[in-house]
Amino acid sequence: MEIKKIGVVGAGIMGSGIAQVSAMSGFQVVVQDIKDECLELGRSKVESSLQRMVKKNKITDDKSRQVLNSIKWTTEIADLAGVELLIEAVPEVEELKKDVYRSTQELLAEGAIIASNTSTISISLLQSSVSDPSRFIGMHWFNPPVIMKLIEVIKGTATSDETVEHLLDVCRQMNKETIVCLDSQGFVVSRALLAFRAECYRIYEEGIASKEDIDKALRLALGHPMGQFELADFSGLDIEVNAYKGMAEIYGDRFRPSQRLLNLVRAGRLGRKSKHGWYDYE
Repeated sequence: MEIKKIGVVGAGIMGSGIAQVSAMSGFQVVVQDIKDECLELGRSKVESSLQRMVKKNKITDDKSRQVLNSIKWTTEIADLAGVELLIEAVPEVEELKKDVYRSTQELLAEGAIIASNTSTISISLLQSSVSDPSRFIGMHWFNPPVIMKLIEVIKGTATSDETVEHLLDVCRQMNKETIVCLDSQGFVVSRALLAFRAECYRIYEEGIASKEDIDKALRLALGHPMGQFELADFSGLDIEVNAYKGMAEIYGDRFRPSQRLLNLVRAGRLGRKSKHGWYDYE
């Protein structure tokens, strides 16, 4: 099956970025979200990103217009009709994701693939909610999707080899690098990253070093572009808490969310998107 039309459900940071990459790679794209304001914000992010690329001479004005014209933004689920690859990019809530699959699967093209951008939830668990789980797969992008080169491709218990190959072909068309892994909570990157970050939080909570110095050490000694507290703020602390809770259910207390992290989220300090998190951004 040749994939020409991609649907993205969720117009947030990840969904809008995925849509931009898809359109820049020559695909027709439909972005669906339940909120008009989310669609407007997503469209604005794509426009700003393209403008920056034009200014840096990475793309032409014509290419920018072509990309924008290749993306349809809609609140209507019916507009996903005929999509050959559906990428779900909604928040990390199992039932919310399953509702997306149930409400869209009958609209898609025959033989269409459904891919989840989940960072931690079991693909085998999610694929149990679709009529043909052999065509369901994990497609974990990293933030920001336009810049980050890697996509994790996760094979659920019922995912067919054919589905894996189709998705790898799409990733190649998008000029992305891939790794393929079997299904487990957190897959490769999130499992390693959250374990590493949890230790950074413990160092901070034990009073061994300030969060600023921990981040500085990681940047200068390990070559990380961002420290773990900075990266957590960039990704969203509410998303991180949900990820830790899911990991803790499988792997135990070593993934139990930090109390200070929980307190920040309860106070509405969610990171860059709320202008306050581990750090302040005003």
